[in-house]
Amino acid sequence: MSVLIDHDGVESTGAVDAAGSAGSADTTAARLTRVLFGEEFSRVHGPWRRLVAAEPFRRPADASPRARVALAYARLRTLNDSLDSPLALAADPRRLAALYEWLGPVDSCLTTVAGIHYNLFLGSLLDHATPAGAPSPSGRTGPDGREPEQARDLADFLALRRVGTFLCTELAHGNDAAALETTAVYDRARDGFVLHTPHAGAQKFMPNTSPVGGPKSGVVAARLLVDGTDHGVFLFLAPLTDGERALPGVRVRRLPALLGSPVDHSLTSFDQVFVARDALLGGAQGRLGADGVFISEQSNRRRRFLTSIGRVTTGKLSMSAGALGGARVALALAVRYGGHRLISGARAADRVPVFAHRSHHGPLVSALATVYAMSLLHRAALDAWVAHTEEDKGETERTVAVAKGWITWQARAVILECRERCGAQGLLESNGLAELMAGAEGAITAEGDNLAIYAKAAAEMLFSAGSPEADGTDGSRRGGSGHGGSGHGGSRHGGSGRGGSGHAGSGDGEGADRDDADGPVAARELTDPRFLGALLAGVEDVWLARARRRMSQAPRGDSLARWNTASGAALRAVEAHARRRAAEALAAAVTELAPGTTARELLRSLHRLFALQWIDRNSGDLLAAGRLAPRHVDGLPEAVERLIAELAAHAPTLVDAFALPEEMLADWPIAGAGYVDAYDDAEASWHSVPA
Repeated sequence: MSVLIDHDGVESTGAVDAAGSAGSADTTAARLTRVLFGEEFSRVHGPWRRLVAAEPFRRPADASPRARVALAYARLRTLNDSLDSPLALAADPRRLAALYEWLGPVDSCLTTVAGIHYNLFLGSLLDHATPAGAPSPSGRTGPDGREPEQARDLADFLALRRVGTFLCTELAHGNDAAALETTAVYDRARDGFVLHTPHAGAQKFMPNTSPVGGPKSGVVAARLLVDGTDHGVFLFLAPLTDGERALPGVRVRRLPALLGSPVDHSLTSFDQVFVARDALLGGAQGRLGADGVFISEQSNRRRRFLTSIGRVTTGKLSMSAGALGGARVALALAVRYGGHRLISGARAADRVPVFAHRSHHGPLVSALATVYAMSLLHRAALDAWVAHTEEDKGETERTVAVAKGWITWQARAVILECRERCGAQGLLESNGLAELMAGAEGAITAEGDNLAIYAKAAAEMLFSAGSPEADGTDGSRRGGSGHGGSGHGGSRHGGSGRGGSGHAGSGDGEGADRDDADGPVAARELTDPRFLGALLAGVEDVWLARARRRMSQAPRGDSLARWNTASGAALRAVEAHARRRAAEALAAAVTELAPGTTARELLRSLHRLFALQWIDRNSGDLLAAGRLAPRHVDGLPEAVERLIAELAAHAPTLVDAFALPEEMLADWPIAGAGYVDAYDDAEASWHSVPA
């Protein structure tokens, strides 16, 4: 790929130095890297970036699925050896998400087992108190950087003499995990619990519980029964295997191969397996007193369960990060390949890069705008989660969940587009895109299926109290924190969207010259970020108003029928909400860059392209609602085309800002200008010396 010269006259390479620090050189790419990853690149991202560039993480040639699983566990131990403190990693949502962001595109199997071990397993042990009378772990490093306090003996897990797993989902219970049927019956005589799987549907349907990779223990979600009373679902620590076979009473059966991932997914069941009293991961959600009496600070059994599996929120951020990392790699591969794949030009003697064609680079430039928006939405959601309080926890969890759904769905679309732009080369497993696609598919389902996440958010938005009509602002007055209101205070109505039955969604457009806070709509310009923000908010309002109207017209008394009537429009509102929040995060990031720099102008153009393409898709509704004038609708396609043409010349710089190590990219032949050499035949005739 040829190196372009940006408007600052600096070559667009070298966004990150050898030590893994972002922005060591003040190039356009380096400035954009700082925007994408934040000022803590060296601490949060640098170690993982260095790891994926190291020799143990090079792509093996023609490895079988079994060999890839074994390699993943070997790499897990290499990863663990690189850590100063596994507990500190488990307590740091930023570093956990970054692990997925960098390792996910390189080894999805490793990322799965590492994420489960450090986040879901160790993290759950950190977050929940040990038996009555023992110190309660904080789950956080202190100001002095010391490891979190932990009363359990975790030495085997920290040294990976035992690998941790997480057993929640059951064959018959996924998104309705609060209805899990595995039981943990308190045995007073032995002062412990008996884990049991009552029927086939209650088998645990989870990854990496087999003996492959060494001895394993699991955190098992089971229904706590004390003297016949059901207290809801809690977590229990239980040994599963000894490295060669399942332990007595534990049955593990490998599932058929899953799409793309060679992880040892298994069905796991329990037959009257006894675990001691200290196996219960208790806390505010509940614990057993010394007398065996159950006590809890939470009366609601569903709330107890959600508290027990609280690590799933960090898991959502991690899944988003993994899909985001895959989308970045896919774009880097497609843009590079488009730059060095030469085809015939207008004249027979001419050879031009396929990327020179608008039909080829247009979709990739659009994907770049989307990936930048995805990156900044993820960063905003992560910032919000790190800073959340008990008061805004529910709203922040919703922000994280919606971001997870939108980011992973967009990642799949971006990777698919990149695969198509790479033609048959993109179908070869050795070029990575097929595996990246499978990784996105897994993220869409893991830690909460996307559709279920969206449905929950849609219901919360639909039933939110006091939803006045949109005020037509760009989000700057919504009280948001972080990037453009995408933090825990970023929505005007408690994070639940807006809407209502105002002018925004009546379908009875009030005319294109309706006045708003900034003057008549017809006089406003598509170059105005405030106007774009108002339009993005308007799309959200339109769909929420439709959903509410449909629900109000449905017969009362049948809640499912009423939801079904409104759900289509409500789900569209969630998508619009996610896109608005992503655009706000991208717009806010523009202000982080100094005026007059190429980096700022490129980011501003990416924001406009991202916003305008969504507005264009919804222009009919916006026109009918009086939020767009006919001249705006006429001008949208031309504005989009101008932005694509402007950004296409800077595509290499925009992917350089992803800071992907060359050692990592070299694993995929398609990334190199000499990709043909990967398919050379040393014994072919063209290597023969004429006699």
